Amino acid sequence: MQAWQIVSAGGIDALQLAVVASTMPGPGEIRVRIRASAINFRDLMTVKDPVSRKLPCPRVPNSDGAGDVIAVGPGVTAFKVGDRVASCFFRHWIDGPCSAQAMASALGGALDGVLAEEVNLAADGVVLVPAHLTYAEAATLPCAALTAWNALVECARIKAGDTVLLLGTGGVSIFGLQFARMHGARTIITSSSDAKLERARALGASVTINYKSRPDWEIAVLEATDGRGVDVTVEVGGAGTLPKTIAATRVAGTIPLIGVLSGGMIDPASFMRKSIRMQGIYVGSRRMFQDMNRAIEQAQLKPVIDQRFPFADAQAAYRAMEAAGHFGKLVIDV
Repeated sequence: MQAWQIVSAGGIDALQLAVVASTMPGPGEIRVRIRASAINFRDLMTVKDPVSRKLPCPRVPNSDGAGDVIAVGPGVTAFKVGDRVASCFFRHWIDGPCSAQAMASALGGALDGVLAEEVNLAADGVVLVPAHLTYAEAATLPCAALTAWNALVECARIKAGDTVLLLGTGGVSIFGLQFARMHGARTIITSSSDAKLERARALGASVTINYKSRPDWEIAVLEATDGRGVDVTVEVGGAGTLPKTIAATRVAGTIPLIGVLSGGMIDPASFMRKSIRMQGIYVGSRRMFQDMNRAIEQAQLKPVIDQRFPFADAQAAYRAMEAAGHFGKLVIDV
């Protein structure tokens, strides 16, 4: 069978499509025929810089995949051949708080990922996918969707009537928009593209702000909330946007901190003075994934896919992620 591999620090061009041996699942494992794999910004960074992440080469990239169970290892009773499943970002984070053990089990980083025709996965590291989703849609859930769910539901405990600020229109932010709307929250979203903001309004965004034409977007957020600020900001930018995020968030509000897309410095006194709760979010557990999937199925929510790429042209998907022009998710069909 075939798998894409990171073979050097040569970036996207150094990704190689290799023929690798097909192995039977071991105890507690299942073998999955991958049908689709979604790309996250983290996957791009792993491909571009495996050295600083101390990854051995070759390494199969990507954490997010969906497909069919084709074999079941000894001791596995929760899954059967033919089940439609999605990978968990972490092989070993079933429930409870994140741990060093969980962090050491991330697919496509510490462990081989799922950008392959077939993979062996821990039975405790997969979930059944909602029946109404295609493989491509299900493949978008393990990282971006679960990160947004953890941020809004587990961390911020959003409720109807809350106001949520979302930065940009990448995978996490668009899932955040959908989940906030699902819970009856008001949503404010930013982008540098009016066309993307129009699409966000079509998804139910209450307020849209173009941060190119309105560089003081934090003031625009305050204007849209009568000076109070939002209850929750899903921070995907990092230190570069955090000062404005703090300004846009109400006193005693919540900032789930996810992204490192922009550099910069932050004065901790700025969020201390406003009694803001800031929580680092690193995807989520299998239990959270199962909770999220029940909500997705109940609401018949459909993930937003911007582009799909053939398996043989996986490099083009990473280049699309690098170009940062997408709205929602990028998916590779396997």
